[in-house]
Amino acid sequence: MAITGNGSLATLLFLFMIPAALHKVQSQNLVTDNVAVVEGDVAVISCRVKNNDDSVIQLLNPNRQTIYFRDVRPLKDARFQLVNFSDNELRVSLSNVTLSDEGRYVCQLYTDPPQEAYADITVLIPPGNPIIESREGQVIEGNETEMTCTAMGSKPAATIRWMKGDKELQGKSKVEETYDTMFTVTSQLTFTVTKEDDGVPVVCIVDHPAVKDVQAQTYLVVHYKPEVKIVVEFPDGLPREGQNMELSCQAKGKPHPQQINWVKVDDDLPSHALITGPDLYIENLNKTYNGTYRCFAANSVGESYDDYILYVYDAPTTTPIPTTATTTTPTTTTISLPEATADSRAGEGAPRAVDHAVIGGVVAVVVFAMLCLLIILGRYFARHKGTYFTHEAKGADDAADADTAIINAEGGHNNSDEKKEYYI
Repeated sequence: MAITGNGSLATLLFLFMIPAALHKVQSQNLVTDNVAVVEGDVAVISCRVKNNDDSVIQLLNPNRQTIYFRDVRPLKDARFQLVNFSDNELRVSLSNVTLSDEGRYVCQLYTDPPQEAYADITVLIPPGNPIIESREGQVIEGNETEMTCTAMGSKPAATIRWMKGDKELQGKSKVEETYDTMFTVTSQLTFTVTKEDDGVPVVCIVDHPAVKDVQAQTYLVVHYKPEVKIVVEFPDGLPREGQNMELSCQAKGKPHPQQINWVKVDDDLPSHALITGPDLYIENLNKTYNGTYRCFAANSVGESYDDYILYVYDAPTTTPIPTTATTTTPTTTTISLPEATADSRAGEGAPRAVDHAVIGGVVAVVVFAMLCLLIILGRYFARHKGTYFTHEAKGADDAADADTAIINAEGGHNNSDEKKEYYI
């Protein structure tokens, strides 16, 4: 049997003997598998026979050239190497696969009638490293940003996914095919940013059969207006008259706020107020300072503020021990009530002016004192109550009137002046 560079004579005779319809798979005895291989790697083609009856197995390339006839390689391409040959299998490897090696390979079995099985070799070309581009380097909170990710030169076309932090986002992809059956995929992502997105990674992930975990990422830079909060440094607790107060204006933003201002809403700041950077210091508080104090902070994005409502309470006072003193002077009772610290604003948790027990005691003492006074006055009037008997009434029984009674009294008219008595 003569062997030429274009194939064996037996192959040529076989092609003339069988009709074109027999080029299809006609039996389940001869089997093979499709192969997908990355460009530059090794592809292995296996022609397998079940229940072989010593029939000859050969392998042909897409151009119908014989690669191996049994264990002989007629084709002069050293990249093809015999891996295994037996009655049931012909296994051949193809190293350093290129795009030109892609196609349909034929396994043939010399039976009656002959059989064929087909192995399709698909060459995979991974894309280049993905490239992320952003429409703008710095994004302002609340605005939309647009990013694109490009995966070039792949076969087949790649798939692009987007991740922002741990959340997957949906982009819009466009596939372009080049002249050499290669593909370039571009995905566009648009979303609205918030200040929480500042520093969050945005990742472009490329999925392709030839490669794994191919990705590119960038970090969001989000500018946002200041967040302002007023903090009371001192005093602790309620502000009271005579105390000093310090308010601190804490502001953060991106870029960092460079301008911080203090004002009093609808009024001027107190004359004793001192502003030092972000801090407002007020000496010797009094109730005329009551009002709303506002801190403004601004950066290139915008301006924000926070308010503090000042209400100055009464100055604290000491509370002496309550005492009750009673003198020996009748109906006089002296009671000293305890002083209590009174809040200048009701309903704000301030202590009551006088305790209920003290008020009850005072009322009881006053009632007792009034009862004592009434008893003493009653006894006094009872002692001075009675009937007065005068001597001018002597002889009044026989007189027709009062003048006659006086004349008829003992001693006669001459002593009438001496007998006069007066009752007040």
